[in-house]
Amino acid sequence: VQLQAFGGGLVQSGGSLRISCAASGDTFSTYATGWFRQAPGKEREFVAAISWNGLTIDYAESVEGRFAISKSAANNVVFLQMNSLKPEDTAVYYCTARKFGRGAYFSPSNWNVWGQGTLVTVSS
Repeated sequence: VQLQAFGGGLVQSGGSLRISCAASGDTFSTYATGWFRQAPGKEREFVAAISWNGLTIDYAESVEGRFAISKSAANNVVFLQMNSLKPEDTAVYYCTARKFGRGAYFSPSNWNVWGQGTLVTVSS
């Protein structure tokens, strides 16, 4: 599967934005999918993940209650709805996927397919 992230942009603090990740070459029906982000000068950090069947969803503490990950009914797009955005949410957001993967969602090394990033900038 190949991943294409899109939908980033500039938003004011307190605002909302939805970013998406489209699959090509396969669908997400057998992949866990997730989002990581990387701010300038910082390491890539886990944001959210959803299991292949949608039954398990995990969030980083920093976004719990504000962000929501979901998949399209056709299992070919993964969304990240971001509400109550803060300046510290500013980062390049990367979508990722794994098939038959193991290990904690929060570790980037446990994911084996990455899309290019989409930049989200939150102004204060």
